[in-house]
Amino acid sequence: MLLANLFAQTEALAFGKTTDEVSNDSASARLAPHRTFTGNRPSSTLLLEQLNPMALGKLVALYEHCVFTQGTIWDIDSFDQWGVELGKALVSRIIPELESDAEPKPTHDSSTNTLIKRYWKSKEMAHYR
Repeated sequence: MLLANLFAQTEALAFGKTTDEVSNDSASARLAPHRTFTGNRPSSTLLLEQLNPMALGKLVALYEHCVFTQGTIWDIDSFDQWGVELGKALVSRIIPELESDAEPKPTHDSSTNTLIKRYWKSKEMAHYR
């Protein structure tokens, strides 16, 4: 069922549905504009036999290549962003909290604090295994 939906979505993106096809489905004229879809929308469907470290690495490399290619076409450096610089500055506060011998007190926003707490919980669980 999941694969059928995946393949159907790929087909819908590629070919869409014309007004004539919608009217042949006996859809009301009022709904026809909502059920018409232009198609010709590029998509990629990747099928993997298994998700392992090598396959995941290939997916990441593919994604990075796509980002690089788009940046080249648009004449931007996709890997030189101010947000990356901010992350590099913030990491100096987070590393000591992850490497500490005792669970640190929350000093960040609620999302980051939750991520750090989850990391600590998984770290403790791994210790008991």
